[in-house]
Amino acid sequence: MSPLQLFGAPNRNPTVSEGSGFIWTSPCLRAVICFLALLVASCQPQPSKTSQSKSPEIVVAAAANLTDAFAEVGARFTSKTGVRVVFSFGATADLAKQIENGAPFDLFAAADTEHVDSLEQKGLLTPETRALYARGRLVMWLPPGSSLKALRIEDIITKDFDRIAVAKPDVAPYGRATVESLRALGIWSQVEPKVIYAQNVSQAKQYASTGNAEVAFLPLALAPPGSGTYIEVNAALHGPIDQALGIVENSPNQTAARQFVEFLLSDEGQEIMVRKGYRRPISE
Repeated sequence: MSPLQLFGAPNRNPTVSEGSGFIWTSPCLRAVICFLALLVASCQPQPSKTSQSKSPEIVVAAAANLTDAFAEVGARFTSKTGVRVVFSFGATADLAKQIENGAPFDLFAAADTEHVDSLEQKGLLTPETRALYARGRLVMWLPPGSSLKALRIEDIITKDFDRIAVAKPDVAPYGRATVESLRALGIWSQVEPKVIYAQNVSQAKQYASTGNAEVAFLPLALAPPGSGTYIEVNAALHGPIDQALGIVENSPNQTAARQFVEFLLSDEGQEIMVRKGYRRPISE
């Protein structure tokens, strides 16, 4: 029912409504209609500020060895800044190729320096954002419940070790460090026939965890206390596993990405990384 139907059309001449003493005039009726319209409008649900503004978000392409460490780094960063972090974990070479193909990443955290340097030289990273953020540690890992014993790396040449999981050295820096180490020990020719190659270190761990390999070579970060046993590989047997990062040039979230890098390199961020099995980076 319209306001006119509700109150009735006004007479052209002012009259007194029965028993009310109130005089209906055209201006008076218009005022009532305006009041009702405002009242109805005020009752409509208004969009909240939360629905109007979306929280800032960055997408980080990160090497698979960072899965556990970056989960904590990301959560702590978000709690401090309100910036949400979405991670895409994978083999360093695969992630670098995706960036070359235009994948919408804001930041690239690699397991080496070479792939970051290559992207920087191609102009795909924001100038002067390259930085070292960690130095990795390589271990030989036996899963929980394994009946096999190994006191040193060389023990894997025995017949007890049939299948050895290693991340592909052409795409995964920890896989490359594994091959370098086994060559330096002089046992690569005996170990190579037993190797099961994984796409990345997370998959190498999965192979050993599910019984598809007796042992896996992993970053220490993926072998936390209580999750099996490990022997750390002497760092002198392979090149340093320096891990670098850079902000992607075409990222629309440069400021938020820089905030994440600053947090990761801060004492608080580095404390998390060291606790998760990394060493602090050595300045170049």
